[in-house]
Amino acid sequence: MNNQEILAQFGPREAMEYDVVVVGGGPGGLATAIRLKQLAAEKGTDISVVVLEKGSEPGAHILSGAVMDPRAITELIPDWKEQGAPLNQPVTSDEVLFLSEKGAVKTPAFFVPDCFHNEGNYVISLGNVVRWLAQQAENLGVEIFPGFPAAEVLYNDDGSVKGVATGNLGVGKDGEPTENFQLGMELHGKYTVFAEGARGHLGRQLIAKFKLDEGKDPQAYALGVKELWEIDPAKHKPGLVIHTAGWPMDSATYGGGFMYHLEDNKVTLGLVTGLDYSNPYLSPFEEMQRWKTHPAIRQYLEGGKRISYGARAITAGGALSLPKTVFPGGALIGCEAGYLNASRIKGSHAAIKSGMLAADAAYAAVTSGRQHDELAAYPEAYAKSWLAAELDQSRNFKAWFKKGLYVGSFMTGIEQWLLPRLGIKSPPWTIHRNKPDYAMLKPAAECQPIVYPKPDNKITFDRLSSVFVSNTNHEEQQPAHLTLKDASVPVGINLAKYAGPESRYCPAGVYEFVKDEDNTDRLQINAQNCVHCKTCDIKDPTQNIVWVTPEGGGGPNYSGM
Repeated sequence: MNNQEILAQFGPREAMEYDVVVVGGGPGGLATAIRLKQLAAEKGTDISVVVLEKGSEPGAHILSGAVMDPRAITELIPDWKEQGAPLNQPVTSDEVLFLSEKGAVKTPAFFVPDCFHNEGNYVISLGNVVRWLAQQAENLGVEIFPGFPAAEVLYNDDGSVKGVATGNLGVGKDGEPTENFQLGMELHGKYTVFAEGARGHLGRQLIAKFKLDEGKDPQAYALGVKELWEIDPAKHKPGLVIHTAGWPMDSATYGGGFMYHLEDNKVTLGLVTGLDYSNPYLSPFEEMQRWKTHPAIRQYLEGGKRISYGARAITAGGALSLPKTVFPGGALIGCEAGYLNASRIKGSHAAIKSGMLAADAAYAAVTSGRQHDELAAYPEAYAKSWLAAELDQSRNFKAWFKKGLYVGSFMTGIEQWLLPRLGIKSPPWTIHRNKPDYAMLKPAAECQPIVYPKPDNKITFDRLSSVFVSNTNHEEQQPAHLTLKDASVPVGINLAKYAGPESRYCPAGVYEFVKDEDNTDRLQINAQNCVHCKTCDIKDPTQNIVWVTPEGGGGPNYSGM
């Protein structure tokens, strides 16, 4: 039974009216809600704001490195330190390492590009910061509905966005309502702000519908695979930030590692792999496990214990891939739009700032009696902001690295080290890209298979034990939220031509090719393993996989990530 048939039988849905509906309870969405309520308090008005969050609580699905630039959160909540924001560990030192298989060359501090300097920044758990932001939002009167994923965009008769509908509950694997069935609800807003993060399910629909990316470079993505460890106190260096380039990636594949020392003998570490890689045999998860065995990384982990795991796609295209961010009735903010600065490996400050700018525009519109038009003041304010200047300086970063490690490293040094010292804030040239990440995959016949070592269960692990420590759970009787446009494509094209890359690019073991009794191949989708990273939706070479929202509260329940 499809959604229209369900509505015909069980509808209509209950509707709730708000001034502003925010989809996504991450740093950007919560900053939007907080800023709206702050403006209302300052000016003695009232504005109703709701935040929908698909995770079981704010922060449950949040995964980031993370080193946080406090500039935006200081603008949003100037007394964040006094209010107890969990920015507890200042960065104390930076190391940039170029790795060979066994060796490491440390870049002299003088030559480290400005984008890799982290003075004044903090090593954080972004999940914990988001939990704190949610408390601030609720204290201001924001309604937050955790466990309610926005599953559908609603439109007015004139084509403008009216709001969103949450998913139905209690639908069985066969698509039929069960005895526990509950119809989703509608949330209508004068404006709807979409803050779902990278490759948002509804955001990608809006970009396509309103042609928001017309004339832009294709968005670029990377997959971050991350672990949280508790290490030997003797090896712990609070505030140390390490970034690596080179091994285990070959020089043609974009990728880099990170290790950040938090407080309390904890380190967060991971590998970011550009999803424009060409070899279908590559596994970002396995590359991350291999990276941990390098002596420069392993030295910190021996004698320690892994306590959490997760993965998430990030937008990396920067200013040249930034779509138009407004459309009738709504706006895109944060990583939904692609504001992350890939050269700095930072997006939380950009999400907060873009949320504030969208909130300013929405507040002015609502209080002047407008609704469902374009919030033109938002992109206009962005163009004049420090965020626009920051992203403009790094606009070529991803394009240079698509030309290889050595070209990318050299040109990043030119643009982010040399030019600023010559008083040039923006590169006088622009490098464009014209291919989406999924189109970069080569046929398996043209590539060398990669044999990865078996896990030792001390430093390296397999995917299933990793998913276990991510606390991932989905209601098993629901329809799979990983859908196929054509069920014949995985075996007929992806397996035949590309050796089944979905079985390797997924960091959670969701996709598995198995043999039926007649020895024919079949793709098995283990949807309950999904950590909502969105890699399949991005990297599938035939764009046959479509990620849709599962039942509310499903997915990972990250702690300390």
